[in-house]
Amino acid sequence: MECRSAAVSFLSWALVVSGAAFLLRQTRRCGQYGRYAEPGGRCWPAGPAWFLQEVPAFLVPLLLLVGFGEPGPATGRSLLVWTFMLHYFYRSCVYSLLTRGRPVPLKIICSSIVFCSLNGFLQGHHLLHCAHLQHTWLTSARLSAGILLFAVGLTINIHSDHILRNLRKPGEYVYRIPHGGMFELVSGANFFGEITEWCGFALAAWSFPAFAFAFFTICSIGPRAYHHHRDYKRRFEDYPCSRKAIIPFIL
Repeated sequence: MECRSAAVSFLSWALVVSGAAFLLRQTRRCGQYGRYAEPGGRCWPAGPAWFLQEVPAFLVPLLLLVGFGEPGPATGRSLLVWTFMLHYFYRSCVYSLLTRGRPVPLKIICSSIVFCSLNGFLQGHHLLHCAHLQHTWLTSARLSAGILLFAVGLTINIHSDHILRNLRKPGEYVYRIPHGGMFELVSGANFFGEITEWCGFALAAWSFPAFAFAFFTICSIGPRAYHHHRDYKRRFEDYPCSRKAIIPFIL
């Protein structure tokens, strides 16, 4: 498959612009799902919803990798594609089976399916058909640091999800103060983990599409962590005052 450079550039800039717009919007109002969902409206159970909205970001790169991969050695490119897919395999095939979250509005599911499909194509297509990696790339310190950062972020993300999940029983939607892991430092430990993941991925890939996605992630879930932090402080008088919202010791 030829590199669709115009599509890659357009989708990358779309991530940057929509990320900035999303950040501006969330200064006034948080995304309408989870604890902030408006009453009424059509919703799906959390498990099927998370599977449907996240699985395109796993399947689209997989299709590109299996069906349209470039001939010849492509170890570096494949490594990064599998790294990207690992997160979405967890989200769609593991997290969706374990989650005890609230039902998800149908409009959120549909918009997430579109986003994950386009971003899956962007990251997969660019890495497999557009990226040009040097022969020494696999031994570079930047790659090692990026993959390590991604692994640390994924570990924090999974552990934080485990803590949140065990705060409530199945079918229960009460809120309690999370403790343990990165929650001792920030209210949005799961968001901190995911941001760390994609910053690591951007460092390893060192490409505009990867940086655009990391920027979009920061703009979309960074403010949500702040809203969660503010909501915790309103709900609980004994909420730890030393915790920050998303960046330990700072913000």
